[in-house]
Amino acid sequence: MQVAVIGGGVIGVCTAYFLADAGHEVALIERCGNVAEQSSFGNAGIVAPAYAIPWASPGMPGKFLSYLFKDIAPAQIKPRLEPALWRWISQWITECDLQRFRTNQQRMQNLANYSRDVLHQLREREQLDYEQTRGFLQLFRTERDIALIEPLLQLAADKGNALALLDAETTRAIEPALSRDTPLAGGLYFPDDETGNCSLFTKQMKQAAQAIGVTCHFSAEVKTISPHNRRVDLQLDDNEFTADAVVVAAGADSAQLLAPLGIQVPLYPVKGYSATASIKDFEQAPKSAIMDEAYKVTVARMGNRIRIAGLAELGSRDAELREAALRTLIKVGEDWFPNAANYGNAQFWCGARPMLPDGPPLIGATSVSNVYINIGHGPTGWSMAAGSAKLVADIVSGTAPAIDVDGLGLERYRR
Repeated sequence: MQVAVIGGGVIGVCTAYFLADAGHEVALIERCGNVAEQSSFGNAGIVAPAYAIPWASPGMPGKFLSYLFKDIAPAQIKPRLEPALWRWISQWITECDLQRFRTNQQRMQNLANYSRDVLHQLREREQLDYEQTRGFLQLFRTERDIALIEPLLQLAADKGNALALLDAETTRAIEPALSRDTPLAGGLYFPDDETGNCSLFTKQMKQAAQAIGVTCHFSAEVKTISPHNRRVDLQLDDNEFTADAVVVAAGADSAQLLAPLGIQVPLYPVKGYSATASIKDFEQAPKSAIMDEAYKVTVARMGNRIRIAGLAELGSRDAELREAALRTLIKVGEDWFPNAANYGNAQFWCGARPMLPDGPPLIGATSVSNVYINIGHGPTGWSMAAGSAKLVADIVSGTAPAIDVDGLGLERYRR
């Protein structure tokens, strides 16, 4: 079967790979000049199933209100007269219900754990090296930060996955380079979680996909999708492309491609930031990755560089590098690893993370014959990329998926 995959980020490239591996004739269509030039380019570099947690959680609406009065905050809303924004926020608030949160978290973590297993298989099979490291530390500056995550710790314990909260000295022993000048109340350590260079991984996966027959069409933007006589016609910039099926994995642009087909998805672009700085003292640099819980900012080792990433802006559709956001990233880097990198020469990035109000992505078939989706992974895109791609390839091929996909399809919005 001829299958077109729209989108050259980590999700789309992995999808193309697994479809070709399943025996399909695959074309990858990307509007940029290469893969991984948008969200996958500035990715935080974290592959952490343990941290695949819905944004919509109990207490989050109150936190958002408190952020409105702070210059430096993990998340901000830029109010604008945009109905889609306020519909998204309304749905998000509904999903902050405790039972909904439990359900969404279970779906996300099941997928992320499966995806990590698939990633390991890929890495061994294709002999990939994308500057990966192991281990992920969640850091708490104050006792109040610890108190705020107590409900999540209790949820984990209720599921039989009790997490041991580490004291400050034990946490520092795991990551010796942590500055002693920054207050540290404790931490959580996830030894099986990983970091790595998402952009490099995606480019290596492109090569692996091409080696098994995937053809890539770059600088080609899909304008419309039109099902026709059991096939699907794609209108590109200056020509047409026809396939037996199409998988939409176009990130934040997916909703506008799907809407003319009558497929409505509550997908909204949430702006995020990252900074990348070269390491100047490797003994003072992190061994793997940390998450500063107070600022929701990660610091990850990527070869001879450090990637600092995080923050979220709702309602900000521009590409402006907001100074306050950049200062926050550098502050977190300097707080924990002050002598590790050349922060003054850091390269900054911002881009859109395609997010759904409840958290889990949308994977699989749609109401339109031969049109499939792999969208809405938000900030956990790389954590879920390999697994999501394999599931979509199985669904397109008529093969039973390896894990339960209930609640990962469009049907959850029709219930």
